[in-house]
Amino acid sequence: MKRIRLFSAAALLMTAFSAPVGAAPDQQETNAPKVLIAYYSYSGNTKEVAAAIQKQTGGDLFEIKAEGTYPESYREMSRQVQQELRDGFRPRLTAVVDDISRYDVIFIGSPVWWGTVTPQVSSFLESHDLAGKTVIPFITHGGGGAANTIRDMTAICRGCKVQSDGWVGYGSRTTGLSGWLKGLKTSK
Repeated sequence: MKRIRLFSAAALLMTAFSAPVGAAPDQQETNAPKVLIAYYSYSGNTKEVAAAIQKQTGGDLFEIKAEGTYPESYREMSRQVQQELRDGFRPRLTAVVDDISRYDVIFIGSPVWWGTVTPQVSSFLESHDLAGKTVIPFITHGGGGAANTIRDMTAICRGCKVQSDGWVGYGSRTTGLSGWLKGLKTSK
């Protein structure tokens, strides 16, 4: 089943990124899917991965920002995040993507916080109509792996096609990112 989903996502992207033989350059551009890379980054790790994806796909970059701050102390920040997740907190976004409808493929980046996506990413997913879009997660973590992030993203993102084999990396390391993207057929 996983291979079928991967093949389907790769086929969709391959079809979407290819233009008819002999098509004029402006026709080729209209046939290429429009890619958005949206991410939330607390420490800068997810931002570095998002920039690497942008460089290879040529997509538009969007940093998810929300109201509120976190304590500087990691321990205090971690306690606050744990409480926010327990309460189902959704911070108010300070910016939204003006016309999400123009994007076909949306990469969503999040660090793993207590085994799931950040409240900021949850707010983004709930604030934008992603129905019919292909959503490709990329996850950064500090040693615990993806945990439930992709599953939880899929539950929040109603009507969109969340790719179940998103990219997962430790910190800001982009090991394997290029090969993963090429497998998706999203590189420039």
